[in-house]
Amino acid sequence: MCAATRSSTLRVGRRLAPLYASAFTGGIALWVPVEKLFLDELGFTPAILGVMAALYAAAVPLLEVPSGILADRWSRRGVLVIGNLGALASVAVGGLSTGVAMYLVAAVLLGVYFAMQSGTLDAIVYDAVLEETGSSDTFEAVLGRLRVVSSAALVIGALAGGALAALTSPRLTYFATLPLLVVSTVALLSFREPKLHEGGESMGVRQHIATAVNTVRGQPQLLPIVALLVVTSLLTQAVYEFGPLWLVAADAGPGLYGPAWALLMASLGLGGAIATRLRIDRSGPRIIVVGLLAESGLTLVAVRDPIVATLAQVVLATFAVAAGVVGTRLLHDRIASSVRASVSSGVGAATWLTFVPFAIAFGALADELGIQAGAWLLMALTVASIGLLWSVSRPRFAEQASAQTNSAISWAACAAPSVSTSR
Repeated sequence: MCAATRSSTLRVGRRLAPLYASAFTGGIALWVPVEKLFLDELGFTPAILGVMAALYAAAVPLLEVPSGILADRWSRRGVLVIGNLGALASVAVGGLSTGVAMYLVAAVLLGVYFAMQSGTLDAIVYDAVLEETGSSDTFEAVLGRLRVVSSAALVIGALAGGALAALTSPRLTYFATLPLLVVSTVALLSFREPKLHEGGESMGVRQHIATAVNTVRGQPQLLPIVALLVVTSLLTQAVYEFGPLWLVAADAGPGLYGPAWALLMASLGLGGAIATRLRIDRSGPRIIVVGLLAESGLTLVAVRDPIVATLAQVVLATFAVAAGVVGTRLLHDRIASSVRASVSSGVGAATWLTFVPFAIAFGALADELGIQAGAWLLMALTVASIGLLWSVSRPRFAEQASAQTNSAISWAACAAPSVSTSR
């Protein structure tokens, strides 16, 4: 690595340090590994769980696109802070819940957090890399590193939350999470956000929306990339949301929930780390990824053992996350900073809108026919992910992508120095 590259890497690392700190402390969600156990105590069934997931999934798109526009026109850091406040409120209401109705309010508040994070976080990381280096070459590595940090926090939270719940109660794990979210919010407030999105010509809200829409409509190459991001995000969300139901179906004890959730959360970091080395443009790695995705999906359909099923979920989520990171780079390389968060949030909104009927269908199937029936829906998502990943990784597609990337990056590279000198 040359001296200039090392210097750029260090600058990016220092710039994003508060963001890493916020992701780490906010990611130690002690309540998450025992949530399904807590919900069982409150009277939730798989069908009600599917309705709950659909409820907050429906709430997210209502806020997702407005949050992206707000992030582009106001402050991306401010939008992330609003998201953290939504998470604080959600965990507090969840911990106070004594029945299904009150917990559904907590689920909607959690949707605020998801809406504010989705799209905005990727955009802020991409622009920070551009400002510091003038290139997007290290974006996948930086985003992968952030995924690793978040994964490490979630693993710690899974293990600590499971142990805390075993020693005390699932309800207490909710309240123990609140101080960590406060620290996460303080770390966010110390982050110096990039200003590339402010460098363009001022435009009204309608023009902003039209520009974001035309960005996608005017580039046919974006459609399979957007589809890949939607399907892989949907697959990852489904595994994280419904994966613990394999433990519930097997009557697993509380002590198994923490380690199982820790393994699932480790997939987020593994996927982020693999993404930087995932040369899907080469036939060998592409075949390996496709084979692992297919095998893990089939395992969930065929196997009832909770440990084997959890391992299959880890493999499935790992490569779905990795494919998502690759797709995120392909997307951001083709959109201007002035509408970056808006377009990315639009993709997130599409994901959540798709998740609504999926969650209801999964919950109904699992309730009526057993968890293996719901696994067929995960298999369908796996097949779709394989097809789209194969499509965007074709050499001809990569060549077209390179031409589009060069034109997009040239603007950012020219804009970055002027922004830097104004700080």
